[in-house]
Amino acid sequence: NLDETQEKILNEQVKIEHTKATYWQLYTFASKRDWLIMIIGIVFAAISGAAIPVTTIVFGQMINYFTEFQKGQISNNNFIDKVNYFALFFVYLAIIVFVSTYIYMAAWVYTGERLTRQIRERYLRAILRQNIAYFDKLGAGEITTRITSDTHLIQDGISEKVAMSFSYAAQFLSAFIIAFTKSWKMTLVICALIPLISITSTILNKFTAIFMKRSLDYYSKSGTIAEESISTVRTAVAFGIQSKLSKLYDSHLIFAKKEGIKKSILNGASLGVIYFFMYSTYALAFWYGSTLILKAELTSGDVVNVFFAVLIGSFALGNIAPDIQAFSFAIGAGSKIFETINRTPPIDIASESGEKLDNVEGRIQLKNISFIYPARPEVMTLKKVSLDIDPGTTVALVGSSGSGKSTIVSLILRFYDPVEGEIYLDGHNLKDLNLQWLRRQISLVGQEPVLFNTTIAGNVAHGLIGSVYEKIDKNKKHIMIEQACKMANAHDFIMNLPDKYETNVGERGFLLSGGQKQRIAIARAIVKDPKILLLDEATSALDTQSEGIVQDALDKASKNRTTIVIAHRLSTIRNATKIVVMNQGVIVETGTHDDLMSKKGNYFKLVEAQRIQQIKKAKESADTLTENVNVSDVLLTVKKEDIISEEDYAIGRVITNKSASSAILAKRKADLEAGTKFDYEFTTRELLQKIAKINKPEIPFIILGLFASIVSGVVYPIFAIIFAKILQSFAKTGDELRHDARFWALMFLVIAVVTMISNFIQGSSFGFSGENLTLRIRSMSYAAILRQDISFFDEEQNNVGALTSALSLDATQVNGLAGITLGTILQVSVTLISGLIVALAIGWKLALVCLACIPLLVGSGVLRMKMLNGFQQKTKKSYNHSAQIACEGAGNIRTVAALTREEDLWNIYHKLLDEPMKQGFNNAFLASITFAFAQCVNFLTNALAFWYGSRLFVSGEYNLEKMFTVFMAIIFGSISAGRVFAFAPDIAKAKSSAATIISLLERTPLIDSWSHTGKKLEKVEGNIKFTEVHFRYPTRPHVKVLRGLNIEVKSGQYAALVGPSGCGKSTTIGLTERFYETTGGKIEIDGTDITTINVSNLRKHIALVSQEPSLYDMTIKENILLGCKPNQNPTQEDIERVCKESNIHNFIISLPNGYDTNVGNKGTQLSGGQKQRIAIARALIRNPKILLLDEATSALDSESEKVVQKALDVAAKGRTTLAIAHRLSTIQHADVIFVIKEGKVAEQGTHQELLAQNGIYFTMVQEQDLGDD
Repeated sequence: NLDETQEKILNEQVKIEHTKATYWQLYTFASKRDWLIMIIGIVFAAISGAAIPVTTIVFGQMINYFTEFQKGQISNNNFIDKVNYFALFFVYLAIIVFVSTYIYMAAWVYTGERLTRQIRERYLRAILRQNIAYFDKLGAGEITTRITSDTHLIQDGISEKVAMSFSYAAQFLSAFIIAFTKSWKMTLVICALIPLISITSTILNKFTAIFMKRSLDYYSKSGTIAEESISTVRTAVAFGIQSKLSKLYDSHLIFAKKEGIKKSILNGASLGVIYFFMYSTYALAFWYGSTLILKAELTSGDVVNVFFAVLIGSFALGNIAPDIQAFSFAIGAGSKIFETINRTPPIDIASESGEKLDNVEGRIQLKNISFIYPARPEVMTLKKVSLDIDPGTTVALVGSSGSGKSTIVSLILRFYDPVEGEIYLDGHNLKDLNLQWLRRQISLVGQEPVLFNTTIAGNVAHGLIGSVYEKIDKNKKHIMIEQACKMANAHDFIMNLPDKYETNVGERGFLLSGGQKQRIAIARAIVKDPKILLLDEATSALDTQSEGIVQDALDKASKNRTTIVIAHRLSTIRNATKIVVMNQGVIVETGTHDDLMSKKGNYFKLVEAQRIQQIKKAKESADTLTENVNVSDVLLTVKKEDIISEEDYAIGRVITNKSASSAILAKRKADLEAGTKFDYEFTTRELLQKIAKINKPEIPFIILGLFASIVSGVVYPIFAIIFAKILQSFAKTGDELRHDARFWALMFLVIAVVTMISNFIQGSSFGFSGENLTLRIRSMSYAAILRQDISFFDEEQNNVGALTSALSLDATQVNGLAGITLGTILQVSVTLISGLIVALAIGWKLALVCLACIPLLVGSGVLRMKMLNGFQQKTKKSYNHSAQIACEGAGNIRTVAALTREEDLWNIYHKLLDEPMKQGFNNAFLASITFAFAQCVNFLTNALAFWYGSRLFVSGEYNLEKMFTVFMAIIFGSISAGRVFAFAPDIAKAKSSAATIISLLERTPLIDSWSHTGKKLEKVEGNIKFTEVHFRYPTRPHVKVLRGLNIEVKSGQYAALVGPSGCGKSTTIGLTERFYETTGGKIEIDGTDITTINVSNLRKHIALVSQEPSLYDMTIKENILLGCKPNQNPTQEDIERVCKESNIHNFIISLPNGYDTNVGNKGTQLSGGQKQRIAIARALIRNPKILLLDEATSALDSESEKVVQKALDVAAKGRTTLAIAHRLSTIQHADVIFVIKEGKVAEQGTHQELLAQNGIYFTMVQEQDLGDD
């Protein structure tokens, strides 16, 4: 029930104009220089094309002389002179063709590289320019697919194929001009069938393109699933949902396959029809030619001349057809890409318009704001909110999850436009200000801090983009970066890293702990000294110690600037100038901490919920505890001794020595295992065998296809025999001529029917097997990726972008080794071999001379293939790397937009494309030489064959029939052999892709979730014990994370881990799930070493709720069901029960679609707290014996936290819980609390016992106490 203006505002933010790209649009970005080069290329393509039909004139003349000589009409010397003259003519033509072919190939491969690069860059620039709502609908995986495979399709359609088509067109024209000049009657008769060929191929191509586009769309949907699951692989692994995700992934692939099979059958049909018409034309031509010879209107040479001219002309036309297909694919791929390039977003970061104020005070006013997320138009998130924020003040937004706090932050950054009301900065409407300028006045620290895959210094420097400091010299910049890191309390931990500020943080910053990431994000925000600071839960990921320090830093940082803070931990906002309490999209209270406390309203309740019990009570109860309970006392002392002995320096030394050596050993072992799998070079034969194994179910189809290929291959030599027979009959006269010509013409018709059938069978059976192979390879590769252990994903080269693009590109390219390409190669080999047999049987002398030329023909083709293969490898790698930048940018678009990093990202991408571009240019200038050579070898063989043939003729060894059977069988055979080399790039690509895929499929991870070995525990009590556990991450072997950790948790206990950020808390949880192997010590569950338990079985008993909850792009219900154990079928009641337990049921049923609401890509349609509660429900549905909570409530506001905490307390009954928490109020009731410091346990006991110790824990509680004494 929105009015029109509101509808319009919403639609504008998500609307995409669906346009069909025109072919010319693909050249939008060509410069004058590019056009000049392309035109020169086209001119030479035309020359090269036109030269080929000229050979038919020479050929016709030769036949005339041979016929005259056989009839005894010219003398020996005269005959030899003429033959020599025309043989030289062939050599001159060869030179012309070589030069012109080289020029046009080089020119177009070169411009194709340049233009595709432009398109890639413009596409990325356009993507980064889009408004945020656009991304709520579009996954980063889809962008990766578009920027890799779709641009490849475009490049295919605007490179050498264009020039080749022009060359063919010129060939077609010049051939027909020659034919018409020689005999218009015969040419017209032959041409009668040509329109039929073009009409059928046009219609069929049209349909092919439609099916192609459909299958591409399904593939990009599967790409999005892959991207989501690979980027959140820890969740997938922990819940063992790899097979469920694979099923989901496969469901899209099956649709794509169906469309692909339709496409293949059509392709087969169109080829068949074209060949049928072609051979029928031969039949007609020779029959009609014989009648013209009888009337003495033409000589036999003229008939052959006209026939070959028309033949070459129509062949040229046929060769254009597959290229036209490449053009239509390019247009299909271009449509989606240009849709984005041409979309001007309503909130346009690239726009120069809008005011830029000289001086910003920082007054922000929201007047009557109502807001709806464009991707969820049924929910009103803010309702007529008005708020004034004075310059230099700190305003805190508090309230339950989903009440609209983060939305306000998004609106101030102008990520979205409100549907009603205005927002002002210093009295200027945000819509009137320049967007880029506006965002550069603001710094944001988000709830889930996003870091980019570069060094720490690089990440902090992103904060300087667009400020006056962006271009200052390196040293000054470094000083600013260090200053900011000191303020954010990050400097110390950075200096402890081996590479200090130059440490790479990995993709999405996964090499750092949550708190470390958060502090770097804060440093990034304050480094440029912004006028407005937005802190969306900036300290939620920090432990109390860092939080206290960072909070001080933020308090300092917010002096003299406008700061808006969203916080669930209320202790952090006590000193705010104004606290705004929100609930369900409206403001319910505002005031200072003291005002609101005295009102005893909503805020008061929130604070009460979070108040940690007063320390005084704690002291009293600690005293009573020691009197009453002896048992726990004994426990405590035992543990204390443990700690003392472990601190003992000598033992410590020994332990670390052991751990270092065992770490090295483990690393070596891992390297060996990985090495055997990866550095192995597969031979083509091995690859073919392995791919054939994958394609096994379709073997009958492949055999059928291969049989059809053999039939198609034998056609050429038979054609040679019939052709020579007809020439022989042309040397006869009268009735004999008439009878023979009619008989052999009918033979051509028989060939026509056979070829039609064999081509149709070949096309459709290979298409069918090929599509099934693609489906299977994608499906198996995806499953194999999800099978890998977590350390595989920590490695640089296995980032999300690279793996997603490998899934889409490699599977498509392997088809080059299987299916149609294979059939064509077989067909050509059969042609060559059977041609040879025929030639040697009929006339071995000439056959051997012609044979001498075949190595030249084949050699030049092989050389080209070798060269292309080298380029292929290098360009593939560099394009993958560049795709990863695009994927990272699009996947974290909010952070990119807030930092106005668009230009910076684009520049990095731009530089990354230099390498593949260089490779492409080499390709243009070197590989074209061999291609040009292969094009002109034919002429040289013709010259040799005629010259030597004339000698055999004069000596009377050969007659017309003998000579032309041999000549046609070998020369035509080798011409078609040239067609194999057209597939060289496909085979080269296929080989490198197949190697990548096979090595992935055969990589067995150290911790293998597919393995069936190991104990299977039917029942688990839930006792967890860590003994002397040492650990280092495989990608950072020099950093010790755990240094002899000892923890014991009894069945059913609620144990909490606390300690400063980076001390190894999350690592402990990762090791319990067995994400990694320990480098020393052991972990036991119920007394069984977990390395001896079957991995899947182990994880079945455990559920994990992590710090950044990851949901998938599906409905709420489907997301929750992902938590089920294998073979568990919960009812709707079960689902609702766990949702009630996680306090999310009421929210879900308030949504229009209830449990069937889609959560959006990575769950973007929900607030942090809502996501977290769904993640908790997902964990509870499997009713685990062990529950791991890695900061499960950090994203919640205090109201939800209270309820979720209660839910977790209920959930923890009857199972063992291991929780990490920075907010101590959430774990004060734990049965045992472990305080971890530098990878060891420093203190342990209950809340009360630890307070009594007056140690680290006591100080942490002091820091977090909210009480107003």
